[in-house]
Amino acid sequence: MIVKSLTIFFFFIIALSSCSVTNNAYNPNKKYAKEKLQEDYSLLKNILQKKHPSLYWYTSKDSLDIYFAQYYNAIDDSMTEQQFGWKIIAPLTDKIHCGHTSFSMSKAYNKWVNNKRIPSFPLFMKVWNDTMAVTGNLNRRDSILKRGTLITGINGLSNTVLQQTMFNYMTEDGNANNVNYLRLSNNFPYYHRNILGISKQYTVTYLDASGKEQTINIPVFDPPKDTSKRTRIAPLVKRTKEETKKQQLQNIRSLAIDTANNTAIITLNTFSTGKLRKFFRQTFRYIKQTGISNVVLDIRSNGGGKINLSTLLTKYVTRQPFKVADTSYAVAKNLGPYSRYIKGKFLNNIGLFFLTKKRKDGLYHFGMWERKTYHAKLHNHFGGNLYVLINGQTFSASALFCNAVKGQPGITLVGEEAGGGWHGNNGILIPDITLPNTHLRVRLPLFKLVQYKHVPKDGRGVMPDIYIGTSYEALIKGYDKKMQVVMEMIKGKKEIGN
Repeated sequence: MIVKSLTIFFFFIIALSSCSVTNNAYNPNKKYAKEKLQEDYSLLKNILQKKHPSLYWYTSKDSLDIYFAQYYNAIDDSMTEQQFGWKIIAPLTDKIHCGHTSFSMSKAYNKWVNNKRIPSFPLFMKVWNDTMAVTGNLNRRDSILKRGTLITGINGLSNTVLQQTMFNYMTEDGNANNVNYLRLSNNFPYYHRNILGISKQYTVTYLDASGKEQTINIPVFDPPKDTSKRTRIAPLVKRTKEETKKQQLQNIRSLAIDTANNTAIITLNTFSTGKLRKFFRQTFRYIKQTGISNVVLDIRSNGGGKINLSTLLTKYVTRQPFKVADTSYAVAKNLGPYSRYIKGKFLNNIGLFFLTKKRKDGLYHFGMWERKTYHAKLHNHFGGNLYVLINGQTFSASALFCNAVKGQPGITLVGEEAGGGWHGNNGILIPDITLPNTHLRVRLPLFKLVQYKHVPKDGRGVMPDIYIGTSYEALIKGYDKKMQVVMEMIKGKKEIGN
């Protein structure tokens, strides 16, 4: 009983301590001393130089050393977490040109900002090439800058200059910036306020209905102070837990059948979760049993995940043997002496120790990915027409899938350049570094992976076989141009066959 009482008392004290920590209000305006910021920066630099597998893949050591010194010297005063992250860490990580080496704010900051609406540039925009079109406006009373309005500049910066400026704070594989166009399109106000700061008003140039350039001053979006206390409106239909889980799975992966065109449409948004083994098994069994001859695989929102699941999907559709990589290695056998700053240090150290073997080149190779050749599944394999929809958000394990199937008979990649590097990328194990003073986090890929099909190291993503870019008309009318083109291709083949 005494032991039990002490145990209860112990957990009670922990609970009180946890509550006290949790209830302490996070202060986004807190400034960290210059010396503390320099400590965090120097630690990050050391970890990257000792543990990153391809720090100098796209930027030479001499150039990166200059950048390291440049941003260290830019820490000339105290800064808030947000300032340190976006003024120093973001542009530094961009210079590495590794899409898996990105920074994020501390957990405390993310908890504080969650569900808050804070002052921002008010326009959401679709961004592509040198074009920006309004897709939403936080200032709802604005009757001029409506959906579809073409923006030509903000605060004196033209579209091209603005995009290139913002790209300098956003990571990508090599020079495959197509992913960054989509990031800006998904949340332009977020990136604009963090990179360029907040203005009380913005001078925006746009094209009017006649195509003539006009200028307008618009106010910052400044939500009411009590926005965070708004009453939540209960949903009209309350879902059961089972219905909620089913919907969550549908958001991750789904199957739709177009019986008129004998086509299955598979949408797959990740290789990380969603009971994918079962989903693949059931989906391709159904396709086999029903004699479906066309499959559209939509991986435009698939940022990657587990390589073994990407490989499994490849086995269901490949028409020839394939490998994952020619080269896969880490530069160190463990995370020491920096383990305490790296998330999942125990499991990652075990992985590095047991999964790798040092070779004559002095590197620690993950031999399985280099040696093993995979073959098509014999059971429920799909050998019909496969159309793979890709774009800049097709990344990491999704890019590995695209590389494996590209060029195979009956398989066509459709859309835009993938965000994942075609020559290869860094990943497999990707823990977070947590900086001890600011608690900013930086992702650290532990393995360099060069794909097994030899393509030039030109910094590009996997290229589509049929390019379909952004359609302004489709944006305005709200239809999926890429899917429409694919379905027209399928109908055309059907008509020729008849």
